[in-house]
Amino acid sequence: ETLNNGHQLSSLPLQMLFYVNGIYYLFYFLATLAMIVYKSQVFSYPDDFLAPDLTLLFIMAILEVLRLYLGSKGNLTEEEGPLGLSLAISVGSVILSVYFLVWQTYVLKADVIINAVLLLTYGLESVLKVIAIAAFVS
Repeated sequence: ETLNNGHQLSSLPLQMLFYVNGIYYLFYFLATLAMIVYKSQVFSYPDDFLAPDLTLLFIMAILEVLRLYLGSKGNLTEEEGPLGLSLAISVGSVILSVYFLVWQTYVLKADVIINAVLLLTYGLESVLKVIAIAAFVS
């Protein structure tokens, strides 16, 4: 069932990227969480801004788990549905990453670096997802 005319359509580079992104996101989450805690201690962090920043980080983590799970499942089973859903969830992840890059209460140089890397991996992953979906549909 995974073979179509003897050709495997699932993308190995995409699967490897899902794996790398999973590890990187764990680092990203812990680093961002640590920086939010650090900023709340060092800077006068408005109380009504701390909760939304933390909430958005946890929402992003949930989206990330869903995004990687659906993407990986869609790629391995060669189904465009889960892969397309993963691509759609990526839009939310990108918006949240941009939030942490530009709009969060305090943006440190470290925030800029880890969000830039995250956005780069999202971009690369999205291109590979579109190519994989095109291969599955054809």
